Amino acid sequence: MTAAVFFGCTFIAFGPAIALFLFTIAREPLRVIFLIAGAFFWLVSLLLSSLVWFISVQISNKENAAQQKGLLIFGVVLSVLLQETFRFAYYKLLKKANEGLLTLSQEETMPISIRQLAYVSGLGFGFMSGAFSVVNILADSVGPGTIGIHGDSQHYFLSSAFMTMAIILLHMFWGVVFFDACEKQRWWAVAAVVISHLIVSCLTFQNPEYIASLVPTYVILFVMGVWAFYSAGGSLRNLKLCLTCKDKDFLLANHRPR
Repeated sequence: MTAAVFFGCTFIAFGPAIALFLFTIAREPLRVIFLIAGAFFWLVSLLLSSLVWFISVQISNKENAAQQKGLLIFGVVLSVLLQETFRFAYYKLLKKANEGLLTLSQEETMPISIRQLAYVSGLGFGFMSGAFSVVNILADSVGPGTIGIHGDSQHYFLSSAFMTMAIILLHMFWGVVFFDACEKQRWWAVAAVVISHLIVSCLTFQNPEYIASLVPTYVILFVMGVWAFYSAGGSLRNLKLCLTCKDKDFLLANHRPR
């Protein structure tokens, strides 16, 4: 049973992201490099926020429960703000890198479009975020012990897997919307990405009331997915053509840089 829980939750959490990686990124070395770089940027943001939170806990009163809870909320907010700061820094770095690649390239177009960079970097952020969110939970799922034996929710592992999947996909959508907003200097859209990220992160404080955290998160996931679709140049017409396999250029694997 523990093996079934482990593999089931792993495939729920990472299945869609792995499928996207295999079908749209794995065959292109340049995209793989940018994905790994995006994951590294997220990792650095986590390191900085963890360092600040650790120092804050050490100098605080550890016996004061209210203060410790406040520090936990502070750590979450700081982590989100640092992640979005590093997303912007990565955007600026990619712009410079793309200009350099265009200079070295013999073609007149960029070797990889800004929309592709947004998608790839967002998925890199998501992969690393998901790994740190659920890896310890998956390790515990293999036993020993039975979840819920003392009256706790038996949906802990399953809910964590679905939340991780949502976070990974949200990072991908946030990346697309964020980069498009920076390109068009729509700073209100950048603020919307940051605020939605803060909301999703703070919703986890509702646990173990998993419905109270998962349902709003998936509503935000749907809204951001639609927003990212249109930000990437999508429309109802080319969505229909894509689903009927009549528009190969709409697929990222065959997407021409613009």
